[in-house]
Amino acid sequence: MATKGRPRPASASEALSETPHQDDIGVEARLVAGLLLNAALERRNGLDEALAQPPARALAPVDRAFARAVAMAALRRLGEIDQILDRRLQKSPPEAVRTLMRIALAQTLVLETPAFAAVSTAVKLAERDPKTRPYKNLVNAVLRGVGRDGPGLTTAESNLPDWIAARWRATYGEAALTGLALAAREEPPTDLSLKPGVDPAAVAQAVEGEVLDGGTVRTGRRGDVATWPGFETGDWWVQDAAAAVPGRLLDVKPGETALDMCAAPGGKTLQLAAAGASVVALDRSAPRLKRLTQNLERTGLAAEVVAVPAEDWEDDRTFDAVLLDAPCTATGTFRRNPEVLRATKPAEVAKLADVQHRLLDAAAERVKAGGRLVYCTCSLEREEGETQVIAFLRRNPGFRTVPADPAAVGAPAEALTPEGWLRILPSQWAERGGLDGFFAARLERIS
Repeated sequence: MATKGRPRPASASEALSETPHQDDIGVEARLVAGLLLNAALERRNGLDEALAQPPARALAPVDRAFARAVAMAALRRLGEIDQILDRRLQKSPPEAVRTLMRIALAQTLVLETPAFAAVSTAVKLAERDPKTRPYKNLVNAVLRGVGRDGPGLTTAESNLPDWIAARWRATYGEAALTGLALAAREEPPTDLSLKPGVDPAAVAQAVEGEVLDGGTVRTGRRGDVATWPGFETGDWWVQDAAAAVPGRLLDVKPGETALDMCAAPGGKTLQLAAAGASVVALDRSAPRLKRLTQNLERTGLAAEVVAVPAEDWEDDRTFDAVLLDAPCTATGTFRRNPEVLRATKPAEVAKLADVQHRLLDAAAERVKAGGRLVYCTCSLEREEGETQVIAFLRRNPGFRTVPADPAAVGAPAEALTPEGWLRILPSQWAERGGLDGFFAARLERIS
């Protein structure tokens, strides 16, 4: 907020990045948390990109993990944190100052960091930069005031952008919106998909987890999964319980041919290969396919991996089973990626719906007579799910819906739609830790 006669305040990222190297690591970790928060708010995938940059990479692993945890907590509770701040601010300070206070409140109110540590480092960060230094007393007063008086009442719905809350209210109803907003606050557990022959109960015991419907193992364990039991031996891969549903819905059998059209990062390809299918995995991004190739090697599974846009693939093969996990807004993944709610804009829904339309038609051409096609997206927007399938069936009378059996594929019973499709909401299975939002429909080419 530039004012006449004063220099333009730095952006949040600019002000926070001007730091001397000799300061203590506690301050540095919190500084990086602010950089990560702002990167996530500025652009899609910004947080992951910022984690790979020098300020974050310079931290010790434990401090980098702390910085990420703080940024994620701030993203999940951003609306509530701003409600608390706005009640105590007569006018909005520069964004860099608000970032300092957001990061401090995320620590004290969400991560239960001792208030003295969060307030002290926030004041240090304000003081060390000439652009935020004039506001250090404000930072101190506001944060100590919240600690003294408490945060006051906040609403979970405030963490959702207004336009998204309005869409979800209209689509799913008020009660479901409340459930989605509450789910958006929570850090999700980690889910593992297992290779055939691996005992789910043994893996669950090893990682202190539980076995969910469908065979997914869920754990609240944190940290580097590469150090967990069973990783090096390739017994499992990380895959949200909801993301495992479409692969099960496709129901491939040993010896069948299967095509995964938008395969990266590869969890569904691994499922199809593990089921005994001969799999071709396509994706336009060669770098993203590296993770798939690494997981194939680690698990001892096999697939033909091709780096090419699915609609441009020059190959005349058709398949018994085709899986299209189409590019989408990914609004259903907000538990793991809270930044998607801020990064997604209304225009993207229509833009991606057009991409999905084209990919669905390309997928249909790859399905043998009597073969199956599963279309899915990790979006909560009807335009990217139900509307796509309705329009596809009108264009392609040679296909029909095969109703899903939620219990057979490890989906919540309430996810089944009247049409026989699956609409999984993150608020479902709330008592078990929730799951990502997904839409999935199984279609069959009439023989």
